[in-house]
Amino acid sequence: MTTLVFVEHHEGEAAKGSLGVLAKAAGLGGDVAAAVVGENVRGVAEGLGAHGASRVYVAEDASLAAPLPQPRVDVLARLVQDEGIDTVLFAASVLAADVAAALAARLGAGLNWDLVDLESRDGTLVGTTLAFGDTAKVEVGWKSEPRLGLFRSGAFDPAPGDGGAPELRDVPVEVEEWSTQTAMLEQAHEESSGPSIEDADVIVAGGRGLGEAEKFALLEELAKALGGAVAATRAVVDAGWYPYATQVGQTGKNVSPKLYVACGISGAIQHKVGMQGSGTIVAINKDPNAPIFEYADLAVVGDLHEIVPKLTELVRQARS
Repeated sequence: MTTLVFVEHHEGEAAKGSLGVLAKAAGLGGDVAAAVVGENVRGVAEGLGAHGASRVYVAEDASLAAPLPQPRVDVLARLVQDEGIDTVLFAASVLAADVAAALAARLGAGLNWDLVDLESRDGTLVGTTLAFGDTAKVEVGWKSEPRLGLFRSGAFDPAPGDGGAPELRDVPVEVEEWSTQTAMLEQAHEESSGPSIEDADVIVAGGRGLGEAEKFALLEELAKALGGAVAATRAVVDAGWYPYATQVGQTGKNVSPKLYVACGISGAIQHKVGMQGSGTIVAINKDPNAPIFEYADLAVVGDLHEIVPKLTELVRQARS
């Protein structure tokens, strides 16, 4: 089995999700390679041996500088065909989802998406996804090769090993004419401090129970004290209280931090889908019958406007 992992990168560093998928692929055995596509990405490629890649295909070209999907599909399609790769894996992101879908169409390949696990069983790859609001596990497979798989955000943690420097192979970059018809005029970066909700080990999330947008300052202070990130529910995002990029849930992002502190969140199934993979869930809500208490590890019944500031103060004292 020859497995290729598409490694996404930002500002000279490999994305945490990609490193997690790479570690998972290495644990399955077989020939595991990575693909790094972009401009000036050799530095990213050189560090992937420690995460399980014995070989890294490097595609560097000015035409790949912008994070556009179609030029990357051109590179990957040729690589898969030329090298006889039978499995291609991706960590979920907006870019990776576009690339995976377009690559599947280009190669006439099967794509299983939103996977949460993968195993080799009697020489056959078997994926696991979740259904019915994440209440049931479903095993999925592939009928032909190449097999494409897109993993849910946070499905695997990076697991640096003792791997040495990987073999680097330069990949020729030939971009199809139609792939040059789209250009990125500007790339905006959200002003933020601390980790993103996908990478954070601690998330402090807020719902409509906060009462108003300004109260998110309470959560920001707690998240800062804990070294975590702030997230929000769809209702909050739709109301314009907090940015869309922080939305957790069925129509937002799936996260799996070590600690998830839910403040003023009722716990609708749509939100549960996005955060139930968290290690420890702490819920603060004044309603003792809030649905979120059914799956919280620790339930705190009370006014979050009084509890959160006191909790922040205690955390700061403990850390000092």
